[in-house]
Amino acid sequence: MSPAERQLSRYGWQPADPPRRPVLFVNPRSGGGRAARAGVAERAREQGIAVVVLAPGQDLAALASQAAAGGADALGMAGGDGSLAVVAATAAAHGIPFVCVPAGTRNHFALDVGVDRRDVTGALDAFTDGVERRIDVAEVNGRTFLNNVSLGVYGDAVRSPAYRDAKVRTLLETTVEVLGPSAEAPALLRLLDDLGREHRHLAVVLVSNNPYALDRPLARGTRPTLGGGQLGIIVLDAPGDSPGAPGRAWSAPRLEVSAPGPVPAGVDGEAVDLSSPLRFAIRSSALRVRISVRHPGASPSARLRFPGHPREQQSHRG
Repeated sequence: MSPAERQLSRYGWQPADPPRRPVLFVNPRSGGGRAARAGVAERAREQGIAVVVLAPGQDLAALASQAAAGGADALGMAGGDGSLAVVAATAAAHGIPFVCVPAGTRNHFALDVGVDRRDVTGALDAFTDGVERRIDVAEVNGRTFLNNVSLGVYGDAVRSPAYRDAKVRTLLETTVEVLGPSAEAPALLRLLDDLGREHRHLAVVLVSNNPYALDRPLARGTRPTLGGGQLGIIVLDAPGDSPGAPGRAWSAPRLEVSAPGPVPAGVDGEAVDLSSPLRFAIRSSALRVRISVRHPGASPSARLRFPGHPREQQSHRG
């Protein structure tokens, strides 16, 4: 084991043999053309990786499934978080490794899995000189997501003076940091929290694949682990509709949210309509992920909370 591999083993990463038939999908439009500017497709081909550059209108899920059925033994995606989730779902279904190349705009998954978001072409080394571990994925109504699903009216929540309580402000600031303000149409959302209390008028719901750090201001908006086997749930009640503090955060392996009709949602940044009820679940250790040995291997909140601590390795269960 090399010194770099020993360093990464703190976070549960293990040496991995290079795949023999890797396939990389490239979305040339993600991040304003970031993959094209970095020459990702050309660099990947030089490393012996089969490359599929997506054209407008192509079905990424179908292409990924065809590649896996055709014998690909590793799948990668150079694009934004929504595209990453599509290819990761196929990799998980076939039990083969997944490689994230951070060619999107915000690259939240890359940050939390420990890929250096500034090193776009260097992420390709995960195919040839990589380490591997297993992480959780989450799903809503059977659709896989790597980061989060957002419901509600963030723009209104940001401006509301009702959220002055310090803990509630932390929840709001974390939500905004992850998603940015939005102006989705409100829906009549209902759910039961971990205390059995019903929330009937919700302004914000954020459900994530493992919880976000809420106690680390310098790393808020990142997740300390992707292997905890829990959904992270943040809710903010509409101003004036909660008898106590209008916000709560908890974790659970499952969650159900009901509404009288389809619910506008952001799933890993992609705008979709979800049918009610929305059923969320975590799938523990469902995805094999590979990264370059030269990348950090942990999110900022993981490095702050467990700098070299062996418990961090245990928490990833990989």
